[in-house]
Amino acid sequence: MKAMQEKPDKVGPDGKSLFIPAGKAKRRPEAIADLMKDFIRSQNLAPGSRLPQERELIDRFKAAKGTVRAAMKALETQGLIFTRSGPGGGAFVAAPSAQHAMELLATHFFFDPPSLSDIYAIRKALEPEVAALLAGRMTAQQLALLESTILIYDHPPTDSKERYRQRVAELDFHSQLAQLSPNPLLGFLCGLMHNLLRDLPLARQIYADPSPSSREEGLSFQYRLMAALKDGRADDARRIATEHMAFAETYMLARAKTLGP
Repeated sequence: MKAMQEKPDKVGPDGKSLFIPAGKAKRRPEAIADLMKDFIRSQNLAPGSRLPQERELIDRFKAAKGTVRAAMKALETQGLIFTRSGPGGGAFVAAPSAQHAMELLATHFFFDPPSLSDIYAIRKALEPEVAALLAGRMTAQQLALLESTILIYDHPPTDSKERYRQRVAELDFHSQLAQLSPNPLLGFLCGLMHNLLRDLPLARQIYADPSPSSREEGLSFQYRLMAALKDGRADDARRIATEHMAFAETYMLARAKTLGP
């Protein structure tokens, strides 16, 4: 019988591996970090709970001090634990924030950022569904928050700084909807797209562009969407959001062409 050959990694254009094959051993600190996560779950440790002292962790996981410290550092980077020095200090379970998770994911695209078309392909597919889910389910306080955001850009800007703040606030409106999504994964993915767009150099250049913007058209879409959300008209909310995303993509791509490479 022929010996089973290990399946080779897939590689990208640069020859680098794109993924780790199933069954490939993790580095020791990564494996210990996974065991620590299992420990947190099994012990039902809530955010704010203190973790065992370093000596106990070393004994529990049969790992060297340096390995445990590297695992703890990895969990701290992931936002799952935090440390505090001084009396009463130590390591504690943290509540990872969505924003922190998005920032970590965004580093994947640091050297090869997505294009505007890439981002809007996702926005067009997902944001109409967020709008439909929220129709008729939003509280008066949540609707008031959206209305207060609209007030930031419901008037012509007085200078370049206000213009930029207005453009970012227009995106904040959609981020607020994403945060309210009854489907947390759907909302997270939409929020990730917004973060990628905020950090995209070309998008920032468009937001700072003094040429006439799409503020009035965007406002019209958002006012119509707000009305559908208040009235509980899910189909209308989905349709309006779909039209809005298509309009926004067209506008952004057109502005990108005028700004050049």
